[in-house]
Amino acid sequence: MSVMFVYATAGDLDEAKRIGRKVVEEKLAACANILPGATSIFFWDGAVQEAEEALLVLKTTEQKLEQLIGRVKALHSYECPCIEALPVVEGNRDFLEWVVRETGGDPRRLLDPL
Repeated sequence: MSVMFVYATAGDLDEAKRIGRKVVEEKLAACANILPGATSIFFWDGAVQEAEEALLVLKTTEQKLEQLIGRVKALHSYECPCIEALPVVEGNRDFLEWVVRETGGDPRRLLDPL
């Protein structure tokens, strides 16, 4: 079992809080960090767009990742929300075990960091 770092954007602070709270309550993520006030510049609908967004960082496990992505998409206001996942390759072992435990996993099955 490995821990995953999930990065997502939300339309505003309230949406990020709503999504973060829901996925933590549902044990799909152990933690949600929200960073409001991000300016995003992106290409959409044939033109360069600019929007104020909130960043959402979620900690989960590889086993919960697919379910987490689906839930964030279902809760999100965007047609095509940014949701990206990266494997955690190193970190505080106690924290990584906590993430596994809070998402319903067995921390004894945590893979050794690379």
